[in-house]
Amino acid sequence: MSDHSAPLQQPFGRAYEQMLEKVRYDGAYPTREKAEQAVRLVLAGLGRQLTGDERVDLAARLPLEAARILTAQIPDTQPLTGWAFVKDLAARNGASLATTRWDTGSVFSAVAAYAGPDLVTRILRQLPSGYALLFGRAELTQAASHAASQAA
Repeated sequence: MSDHSAPLQQPFGRAYEQMLEKVRYDGAYPTREKAEQAVRLVLAGLGRQLTGDERVDLAARLPLEAARILTAQIPDTQPLTGWAFVKDLAARNGASLATTRWDTGSVFSAVAAYAGPDLVTRILRQLPSGYALLFGRAELTQAASHAASQAA
């Protein structure tokens, strides 16, 4: 792990319970079970998208149960854009796109809290376009990034 300030995993259970409570609070879910459904759905989806060091580093920072959900998935050979990711999760869950988008943002907010800003930036660089907004960040297009680098 490259970031020495990353929190250590807590004993089995407690850290995951805290993560579920964060998702429940941030997502305004009526029950812990609804929050856990969202966590399982979104982390499994992210596990199908994320590869390499970013996947390993994220798993090391998440609570053990969350890391298991993420790493139990085999990454897809064709990565999905952020919008296609939400559509895929909605189809798998039988939920509306709006609900699935809400679930994704709520879970990614908790994931970002565990990952930290540097790892989230690395994750966003690896994934196709559209994920920054799901993580609550501005989406910088390649053209804008290129223009900014030319101006520097």
